Amino acid sequence: MTVSRHIDGLAAAVDLPKGELHLAVGMFDGVHLGHRAVLDAAVHSARRTGGIAAALTFDPHPSRLLRPDKAVSLIQPVDVKVDRMLLAGLSRVITQNFTRDFAAIPAEEFVANLQHSLPQLTTIYVGENWRFGRGRAGDVTLLNESARELGLSVFSAPRVSLDGKPISSTRIRSSLVEGEIEQVNRLLGYAYRSQSEVSDGRKLGRTMGFPTLNLPWAPECQPKLGVYAVEVQLEGNDRVWQGVANYGVRPTVASAVETQPVLEVHLFETPPFGTGSKLRVDWVAFLRAEKQFEDIEPLRDQITMDRGTAMQWFERDR
Repeated sequence: MTVSRHIDGLAAAVDLPKGELHLAVGMFDGVHLGHRAVLDAAVHSARRTGGIAAALTFDPHPSRLLRPDKAVSLIQPVDVKVDRMLLAGLSRVITQNFTRDFAAIPAEEFVANLQHSLPQLTTIYVGENWRFGRGRAGDVTLLNESARELGLSVFSAPRVSLDGKPISSTRIRSSLVEGEIEQVNRLLGYAYRSQSEVSDGRKLGRTMGFPTLNLPWAPECQPKLGVYAVEVQLEGNDRVWQGVANYGVRPTVASAVETQPVLEVHLFETPPFGTGSKLRVDWVAFLRAEKQFEDIEPLRDQITMDRGTAMQWFERDR
């Protein structure tokens, strides 16, 4: 039987591999370079000692429960985040449902609760500004004190900066909605990715000579509407297909006002897959904002230009 590396809650974390547990704890939205400093520390320590590297993260974002009027829009859904965390070398990722009961655990009791659920726990890894416990009263100082009393260790990773500013999920969200996708990718340390299954579309692109793959996708934190250079992979296949994507409400061709943006991808080569295929789309460059045209002809001309611009971008980036 295949053992799942993604565990649904602390209560289900009963079958971890044997060995000392090095646990990274945090929201890790985006799994950016700052988060990687925490995750990498856990992975390296586990490898050095022959232990297990795992992470504890949360769903939904605590703000959705504690400040629903100001809830944070996630950079990526849980499944994409978990995939990225496992790629960092973790043995397991535990996603804890962030409920009112969990939020009510006093900061002074948080580490003891972790140790009760995870008796193999030896070291906790967090970012230096991480907060925890009821009312977010706990900080790294309290974490160290609580851990020491229980015979555990704590590693707090300093914040990582880029261009003189700390990397944060908030900074990435801001860049994403502004269409600064290349900056987003620098902050993440990898290409921003969407995952979805190809569905039947209206095939309007095909009638204009630019067949597209229709990819239903509804992120919480929406990228800027517009045209992007992208790289596409079929799930389970390493081959990369280059192309150009439009993410928007299609004001020129939509039969009615669309409030939910649509992701459509045109690949430079005809792919051997279509409806029902599960695709990963890496967003690598922002080409232009979405705009409305008077009719189909100027739209076709613009798509031709977009395709050429994307091809030039990939040639330049080689």
